[in-house]
Amino acid sequence: MSNPPTTTQQAAEPAIRVQDLAKSYKELHVLRGVSFEVARGGIFALLGSNGAGKTTVVRILATLLKADAGTARVHGFDVATRPADVRESISLTGQFAAVDEILSGRENLILVARLRHLPEPGKIADGLLRRFSLTEAGGRRVATYSGGMRRRLDIAMSMIGNPPVIFLDEPTTGLDPQARIEVWQAVKELAGGGTTVLLTTQYLEEAEQLADRIAILHEGRIIVDGTLAELRRLLPPAQVEYVEKQPSLEDVFFAVVGRTGPDGSAHDLLTTSNEQ
Repeated sequence: MSNPPTTTQQAAEPAIRVQDLAKSYKELHVLRGVSFEVARGGIFALLGSNGAGKTTVVRILATLLKADAGTARVHGFDVATRPADVRESISLTGQFAAVDEILSGRENLILVARLRHLPEPGKIADGLLRRFSLTEAGGRRVATYSGGMRRRLDIAMSMIGNPPVIFLDEPTTGLDPQARIEVWQAVKELAGGGTTVLLTTQYLEEAEQLADRIAILHEGRIIVDGTLAELRRLLPPAQVEYVEKQPSLEDVFFAVVGRTGPDGSAHDLLTTSNEQ
């Protein structure tokens, strides 16, 4: 077995490095050579319609699924050969809040802290309740929480133990606009505290609001990857009465993937985004 990476080596390389990742289920090719890097302390959005392969990428990075080909490293550890070290370095928040509705918000946090054998679980819980603006609701049963409050609590639970890397797999699915804004603020605070965030989303505005870098995953391939400004430069600015209008991320997305795919998925993405 190779020696574990030193702290200096970990700091020198990206928080996440994916190269030529491939995954198929019989004749269905979900990932077709996906490559990207995520800088430490940044928010990276993996943007794509339903079925593009976003969740498959996250499951491979979280060691829940094995790739057919390619390599991936998280926090300096290879996901195939060092899965235990990867799991100690990450936290994963899925598409739906994994909270116990019978318990209070504070009790949920204490439970997770105890399961991780951390000292002073009550102190940890109180600190996270303050950080995610849930102190007043901390003593209430989670069944009484709004969607946004549950999601914030779910993200707070994922932060117990201070993992350097967190995966948020479509964290605002099904939330109303106000709840979505609450979650956006929580994600920004995570990155502000130095946590590396890989966010998957099908909402164009979400990627535009949160991400330092955006990669568009389409039919199992990364077709563009860059900052919002770099993606905008892929399209010429529109001229309206001598006023320059920068193309939106929506303009870029449909320019590179086509407004409709064979199954209409790109159109569904736009419709879903506008309806939220």
